[in-house]
Amino acid sequence: MHIEFRHLRTIKAIYEAGGVAKAADQLNITQSALSHQIKGLEDQAGVELFVRRSKPMTLSAAGMRLLRLAEQVLPQVEALQDEFSGLRAGSTGRMHIAIECHACFEWLFPVLESFRKSWPDVDVDIRPGLAFDALPALLKEEVDLVVSSDPENIPGITFTELFDYNPVFVAASTHPLAQKPYVEAQDFRGQTLITYPVERSRLDVFSQLLTPAKVEPAAIRQVELTAVILLLVASNRGVAVLPDWVVREVKYNSDYVTRPLTKAGITRRLYAATRSADVDKPFVRDLIGFARTEAVKLQSV
Repeated sequence: MHIEFRHLRTIKAIYEAGGVAKAADQLNITQSALSHQIKGLEDQAGVELFVRRSKPMTLSAAGMRLLRLAEQVLPQVEALQDEFSGLRAGSTGRMHIAIECHACFEWLFPVLESFRKSWPDVDVDIRPGLAFDALPALLKEEVDLVVSSDPENIPGITFTELFDYNPVFVAASTHPLAQKPYVEAQDFRGQTLITYPVERSRLDVFSQLLTPAKVEPAAIRQVELTAVILLLVASNRGVAVLPDWVVREVKYNSDYVTRPLTKAGITRRLYAATRSADVDKPFVRDLIGFARTEAVKLQSV
């Protein structure tokens, strides 16, 4: 038996209209064409779908079974059509985000709140990109945007600049290194370095300073939360390197100070990596715009 969506719409229209003539008007077809369609469907089913002896014409038991199917399936089809229409218009979609910057969670939440208000029909989710290979996942369409500070030349992926930041040295105000105008790689010898719990290659202090200089701190202590890192630093339990905007945003007291890394300082840049085919989607452009706006706020704190 070959049932088409038009058959389900026909059954539903006749039931709701109470007859073929009114249903034909609703469906914008002739009564003759509708009667022919009913006959063809009954021939396929091998049973009568309507009790023609009654006035108005009513559904048989078999017809009622088909009506129940129509009532289940047609709303789902209509919802799917609306979703596809939204996708074509750029008003709906999916924005699953992976973050390769551990400190960026605090920056991203207000970005997503602004995005949610502007794009309520876009499905948003966050996945910690440090737990998996985010860029291959982007190519496989497992995620839709990756926040990263390490752009790569990958066909099919576009890296869009978000904002620049400076990794800075953070130490207790009483720490001997707090008296220096800037710190260098060798200053970390003998220090307990407090970091986020991620691979060294993803930490600016290692990738931009210590690893090239072949310097190893005395100990490394991994801490999940920025606020806890700063509390430990203020208590002189170790030193840290954090993005300058992070320290400004969560600063609680004057028990710790920041200093540039090297005399010239180090500047890093965050990017939004997306599939090249998605760059011009309106909600993708808006998310990047919200991200830049929030970054300006953070840098002005």
